[in-house]
Amino acid sequence: LRLSFLSRCRAVQGHRAFSHGTASLSSENKELPQAKFFPPLQTAMLPPDTFKGKVAFITGGGTGLGRGMTTTLSRLGAECVISSRKLDVLQQTAAEITSESGNKVHPVQCDVRDPESVKKAVAELVQVAGHPDVVINNAAGNFISPSERLSANAWKTITDIVLNGTAYVTLEVGKELIKAGKGAAFLAITTVYAESGSGFVVPSASAKAGVEAMCKSLASEWGRYGMRFNVIQPGPIRTKGAFSRLDPTGKFEAEMLKRIPCGRLGTTEEIANLATYLCSDYANWLNGAIIRLDGGEYVSMAGEFNSLTKITNDQWDMLEQLIRKTKGS
Repeated sequence: LRLSFLSRCRAVQGHRAFSHGTASLSSENKELPQAKFFPPLQTAMLPPDTFKGKVAFITGGGTGLGRGMTTTLSRLGAECVISSRKLDVLQQTAAEITSESGNKVHPVQCDVRDPESVKKAVAELVQVAGHPDVVINNAAGNFISPSERLSANAWKTITDIVLNGTAYVTLEVGKELIKAGKGAAFLAITTVYAESGSGFVVPSASAKAGVEAMCKSLASEWGRYGMRFNVIQPGPIRTKGAFSRLDPTGKFEAEMLKRIPCGRLGTTEEIANLATYLCSDYANWLNGAIIRLDGGEYVSMAGEFNSLTKITNDQWDMLEQLIRKTKGS
């Protein structure tokens, strides 16, 4: 079971769900020795006023990665608008980030599954902050299940949030931007198994793959309107709450870390740094890109012979002798 991709378990858009492709870490530090070579930096990499005078709209911005990206954007000068179904969570997050950064964060209630709710939220976004310069489609939902147990409603629940919700937000904001003659940087948060596929999360894998196809398509079609579209595929990320439901014994966490060449999980700050770069003017020529940020986990699992890292030097000596004996045969 690929629990490393099924994390950040929380109630998203009103559903108890596992989001994008991120995972939390228990209180015990289980990092591998090589993690010392890859220490995470907690500070923003861009200049403090990178987003001064700009407006950012972040769905699922009240918690987890959405909150992390909003915090960094706000620290870098952006006026942020965050949305989800839970207005009380949004209000608390907005107040806390505003207090810390000194820049206004607006809470806007929105159910991304409902086109009318999205339309109202975008109208409120424009009213309270103006047309956005940055749009981050972060809201998502997921759950693990054998595919033969999936109902039509289960399939619809995930695809409505992940694929349809992203499409509704993107199309509604995009149409308003086209009418206003204004460009923007769009970013979607997907997962590495959008590329590979994965059992037990088939609705999510299918929906996320659709999001990536949409972003690549619009990168081509809407570039003429001044819009860019890029994607981040996160690997396991440190967030609160997920592993208490996914891995209460800590068994899978240890196995997950063995698959990550960097020897540790990621952090929200690392995702936020990449996200803010992709949405900044420093990345103005980056369009239609899908970037994997996972500590090397995907390529580690994909390589046919990557498991040979388990072989000791003594075993390699023995294997080398056996291989040498085969010369000329």
